[in-house]
Amino acid sequence: MTDTPHILVTGSTRGIGAAIADALTAKSVRFVGHGRADGPDTIGADLAQTGAADALWDAALARLGGRIDVLVNNAGVFEPIAVDAPVDEWQASWDRTMQINLQASADLCRRAVLHWRERKTGGRIVNVASRAAYRGDSPAHWHYAASKAGMVAMTKSIARGFAGEGILAFGVCPGFTMTGMAEDYLSSRGGEKLLADIPLGKVADPEEVANAVAYLALEAPPSMTGAVLDINGASYVR
Repeated sequence: MTDTPHILVTGSTRGIGAAIADALTAKSVRFVGHGRADGPDTIGADLAQTGAADALWDAALARLGGRIDVLVNNAGVFEPIAVDAPVDEWQASWDRTMQINLQASADLCRRAVLHWRERKTGGRIVNVASRAAYRGDSPAHWHYAASKAGMVAMTKSIARGFAGEGILAFGVCPGFTMTGMAEDYLSSRGGEKLLADIPLGKVADPEEVANAVAYLALEAPPSMTGAVLDINGASYVR
């Protein structure tokens, strides 16, 4: 990219997303993030709502002067639902997780592809999925694993479908990452016992994931399109 890259990152106000924002802004890009409320560099949007992703894209496009070069889909939820929960609660949990983790990401990917096709410029998508996409997750997180597997399949489909137009798509699959969400899960699952399943002996730092995302967003060679990078301390090797 010869011009200053214009980048939209969802879920940029905490955890991995905040680390991604820091990693990208350190590279002198023009950046707009997304969170629960508007801010100087943040657009507020509730991605659980139908149409919110499209509204977010339009607002980001306006903030960035009518051009977005890179989309990073990082926003997501990791909320349990028991298999024996009442069916209305079960379905509502699945609907919410799929809407935020997969449908909103798909809506933004669609807008990005259409934007780059119209401009004939090409662009890059980086989707933050999860180790769960390949390994699965706990009995209370089927929907989370399914949503992240969908993100991986979507990423590969975009890469295969639009590479000839210079539209590149990459994925990142972190394992446990030391955000507040991961800390709660680790403590609820026994902490040290869970860490014993990670050969490296530690969960990833958000900065490790963020550096991989920044590399894919700005530096990875085009021939890497469709690649999904694992960041899980060898807890799942494929």
